[in-house]
Amino acid sequence: MANAHKKLGQLSTVAAMLLARTAGAAVLPDDRADVFYSKYTGGGMDITGKSVSVRKKVTEAFGVEGNYFVDSVSGASIDVLSSASSIHDERKQKSLTLNYIRDKTEYTASYTNSTENDYISNTTHFSLSQDMFGDLTTVTLGFTTSRNKVGERSGGLTNWLGHAYSKSYEAGLTQILTKDLIAGVTFEVITDQGFLANPYRSIRYLDPSNPAKGYSLGSQVYPGTHTSNAVEARAKYYLPYRAAISASYRFYSDTWGIRGNTVELGYIQPVANRWIFEGRVRYYKQGHATFYSDLFPFAGSQNFMGRDQNLASSQNTTIGAKATYAFLPDGWKVFKRGTVTLDVSRIRFKYSDFRNIKDFGLPTYQPGSEPPYHFDATVLQLYMSMFF
Repeated sequence: MANAHKKLGQLSTVAAMLLARTAGAAVLPDDRADVFYSKYTGGGMDITGKSVSVRKKVTEAFGVEGNYFVDSVSGASIDVLSSASSIHDERKQKSLTLNYIRDKTEYTASYTNSTENDYISNTTHFSLSQDMFGDLTTVTLGFTTSRNKVGERSGGLTNWLGHAYSKSYEAGLTQILTKDLIAGVTFEVITDQGFLANPYRSIRYLDPSNPAKGYSLGSQVYPGTHTSNAVEARAKYYLPYRAAISASYRFYSDTWGIRGNTVELGYIQPVANRWIFEGRVRYYKQGHATFYSDLFPFAGSQNFMGRDQNLASSQNTTIGAKATYAFLPDGWKVFKRGTVTLDVSRIRFKYSDFRNIKDFGLPTYQPGSEPPYHFDATVLQLYMSMFF
C-alpha cells in the first residue's frame, strides 16, 4: 500500500492543469527545484519527512531528475505496542529519474534506493506514455520491480530475517472527452514473494495459563506469496467559472482475501491568478484477510496467522485542504517563477475487528471483547517549487 507526493504545475488556468497534453506532441516538464516538508501525527506514530529534488532538461527531448528524501519515525502503532516495543528509526531515500521523448512517446526510467536500520529497498521503474488520436488519448504502460531486505532491530543490532521481492505491472488510459472533461482508467497488478510479515507485530491467542491477561502473544506467520490488483476510474470537469471538480473510484482485491473500495471527490478554485485553493473528501473501506484474527483460539491454530491492523476490517475518512500561492511573477535571477503550497489532511481510522488491548483488559473486558480500536491522524505537507 503505497503513497506519493504530487505537486501542482503552472498556475495560469485550471484548464492547463486538468487538460494537459490536449494539443501537440509530448513535451518535458519545466526545469524546477523543490523543497518539501511533511509531518504525520496519529495512532502513536510521529513521522517527519524532508525532501529536496531538482529536475533539469538536458535537451528538449531528454531530462533528468534527482531526489533525496529523509523521514524520521518515532513511537509505535497500537499493535506494535501490544508486544511492548517501540520504533525510533530514520529512512534515507535517493532516486534518479530519466525522461526521454521521441515524437509523441515519452519514456521514463528511474532507480530508487531506500535504507533503514532494518530495511533496505532497491526499486527500478520503467514506463512509456503514448499520445494518439490527435493527442486526445494517452496510453501508459509501466513496470516496477523491487528487492527488499527485511530485518528486526533489537538491542542496537539488526537480525536480518530474509528478502521480499515485488513486481508491479500498470496500464492506463486517459481520454479528453470534451474541452471541459477528461477521464481515465488505470489497472495495476502487483506480485510479492518472500518474507512479507511485519516482524514487530504479533498475534494473540487465548491462553488459560496466563490468568493476568487471559491471552499470550506469538509470532505472525504469513504466506510467502501475495498478488493484488486494483482498478481506478477518475474524471475531472472544468467549470464555466474557472474552477474544476474531480471524482475517482478505486477497487482493490488480493489473494489474501482483502477487498477495498475508495471514493474521492475534489474541488479546485483559482483566485486572481496567484492562488489555487483545493478541497477533497476521501472514503476507504476494506474487509479483513482470510488468515487475520484479533484473537486466535490457541497457538498454532492455523497455518497462517496475522494480527497486523492493516489486515483487519477497517474504514477511514479523509478531509483535506490545500492552498498554493504563486510568487515572483516577474522572476528573480535564474528563476522564472515560484510557488509555495500548504496541504493539511485530517484522517479518522475505525476498525471493526481489531481491538484496543493496550488500554483495556481484565477484569473489565474479557479477551476478545475489548472496544474496537480507532484514532485520528493529521498530515501536514509544506513545499516550495522554484522554476528556472
